Amino acid sequence: MAKNTLDEILERLHTLQAELEEEIERLYNEKRQVFRYTLEQGKVRFEKGVRLLQRHQKIALWIYIARAPIRHILSAPIIYSLILPLLLLDIMVTGYQHICFRLYDIPLIKRHDYFVIDRQHLAYLNILEKLNCVFCGYANGLIEYTREIAARTEQYWCPIKHARRSPDPHQRLEHFSDYGDAEVYHQHLLKLRKELRDSQSHIK
Repeated sequence: MAKNTLDEILERLHTLQAELEEEIERLYNEKRQVFRYTLEQGKVRFEKGVRLLQRHQKIALWIYIARAPIRHILSAPIIYSLILPLLLLDIMVTGYQHICFRLYDIPLIKRHDYFVIDRQHLAYLNILEKLNCVFCGYANGLIEYTREIAARTEQYWCPIKHARRSPDPHQRLEHFSDYGDAEVYHQHLLKLRKELRDSQSHIK
């Protein structure tokens, strides 16, 4: 009975998630009209005159640095020191999926879907702010990309729910076998592997 209730809740959750995505896209379209820009093949295009107005809101670089709290200046080298391990992670997980996912016959993840780096086109940001935005866009996109690779790997090798739920588990986890259910595990493992191989899009 509890299983049926959980399935019903998950089905409603997926329906609500789809409605949420539609509403978010509607709001994005409204904001594009308000701030007068469009997306053409993934590239931002502002209407004439908008960029000039934006430039008037830009804080000069020397003023931006002069106003910066000392804690921001001291922490900057630490933040940017992460670029090397992030690049290494990017190279390793990309190589991993291209080798192992092909061997397992798992659909490859489209890397570019996860990297949204576009805030550097905003004329009201100075060069340092743009650099910060590029770094944050890359880092967060990489984490999302890596998480999906790890989630597909987990579904292939060890699709078992944990005894304790983490604060924000990936969405594939809800389809995994229950913790301690030895009777169905191996049969369910084969089923989930087949679903993974047959899927050509991300689970929503």
